[in-house]
Formats: sequence, C-alpha cells, structure tokens
Amino acid sequence: MEVNCEGCAGCCIDWRSLVPGDVDHERRGPRRPLDDVYNLVPLTRDDVRAFLERGLGDAMTPRLWEADSGIEINGVTLAAIDDKPAFFLGLRKPPKPVEPFGRPPAWLPTCVFLDPATLQCRIHGSEIYPQECAEYPGHNLALGVETECERVEDAFGGGRLLDDEVPESLSGLLLGPQAIGQKVFVHPEPDRLEGTIARLREDRATETDRAEFVAWAAASSPGTAIHSHDVYERTRERVLEADSWVGDAIESWEALAGDAEPDPATSRRIEEARGAPSTPGWDDV
Repeated sequence: MEVNCEGCAGCCIDWRSLVPGDVDHERRGPRRPLDDVYNLVPLTRDDVRAFLERGLGDAMTPRLWEADSGIEINGVTLAAIDDKPAFFLGLRKPPKPVEPFGRPPAWLPTCVFLDPATLQCRIHGSEIYPQECAEYPGHNLALGVETECERVEDAFGGGRLLDDEVPESLSGLLLGPQAIGQKVFVHPEPDRLEGTIARLREDRATETDRAEFVAWAAASSPGTAIHSHDVYERTRERVLEADSWVGDAIESWEALAGDAEPDPATSRRIEEARGAPSTPGWDDV
C-alpha cells in the first residue's frame, strides 16, 4: 500500500474549515458522536495500556455516541451495551498552527502527536504507534469505505492514495462482539456520568472526566463487559497524576490559539522543548 503523506496529514488534522460544504462523514447513520472531533482514531486496549506505561494517560479522550435507543443521561440517549454507555478512546486534538495541502498556516484541531512544522507523526514507527494509524488506510480499503486520502484528493487535488490494494498483512478489524473490551468499551457505572455527558457535548471535558474513561478502558477484559476494579482505581489515579509533555503542550496551544498568529515553527518551544520526540523531515523519508 502506497500513500503520499508529504504536506498532507489529512487524517491527523480537522481540515473541514478550509473547504465549503459538508464533509462530516462521521455524523451519518443511527449513531452520532457526542463530540465534534474529526477522524478520532479508535485505540485498542493494548494501545491504551502502552500510552499509560509511557506516562501519556493525558493524551487520550473518550468518544460516546447519541443513538435512537440506549441509555439516557443528562437528557441524551447514548449508545449502550447491556444498558451501559459504550465508548472508545482516541487521541486528543488541540488547535495547532499547521499548513497542510499547500495552504497558508491556520489554527486547526490537530492530533497531539503531529509535528506542525513537518506534518509528521512524532511517534510513527515507535512501540506506542497506534495499530489503527499503522494500518491506515488498509481497514477502509478492506471494508470498501472511502479513505481520508481520497477526501483530500477531492477537496484539494493531487495524488494521495497511490495504491488501493488491501495489504496482505492487515490485522483483524475488531468488528462486532469481538471489539467489546478491546476497542469498544463499556462504562459500568452510568450514574457517575451525571454532568460529564453535558461537558463532553460542549467540549468542556475535564481531566477527571477523561481519566474516568481511560481507567475503565484499561480495566476492561477483551470480549466481555467485565472490568477489574483494582485496575480501574490504579489507572484512574495514574492518569490524574500524568504530567507529560503532551498535557503541558495542549494547555499552551489552547492559550495561544485565540490570539497568536499561526506559526508552525512555534512547535519547537511548545512541544520539543518539553520533551516531544523530533521528526526527521521529508528529505530523510
């Protein structure tokens, strides 16, 4: 599978504001994300635990879905499994100064691990690189679903998806019941979510809100809706104590985004000065 990622990172950036019309493919069908994050990549339980081991519990955020039937919390009907809210975890997308597709720099919601200066992933190929990212867009091709590469081509021109053959080494898609506890998680105590759901809808999630979901995901048992309460308690505390470069950088990006001119080079002092891994640039790829 061959893709042209230089100058793109369309799958890592919310570029909807750069084009007219509706490109919000995630809000079609019977289940609609509660949040407004674009292309939130689902992390597996193994991904979650790997981030936790690196002290990056503050890099993750939950996604829940509104549905026609399920469990009602704060006046919202949520997709549920056994009357418990279903969710997955993805990587946070703070505003960053980026210039994809040859466009002028702009503040756009961008994956926490994307280097704004090179538009390369800071953890690409590392032990904590998420499975879904490593295999993208293979799963889309296997399912016959449009890829982000193709959406970028339609919106901005150029060639991004250069090979549309499904990779032979593609891992399992984790669809249906096998996804429970491994990619789709269950919050076993919905009474604790009063107030949380409203904050998630309004993009006001707190560290405590995020820690709650990260902890239940880490405490999940693959293939079941069973949890280890001991793992939950330990993980929740661990996430609340996380003090990674990611969390610090997000605070700085959010503070800058309202006033400062978008300058991708700012990432050197916002991210790399705090310990973010550097990226090689495209000459070395």
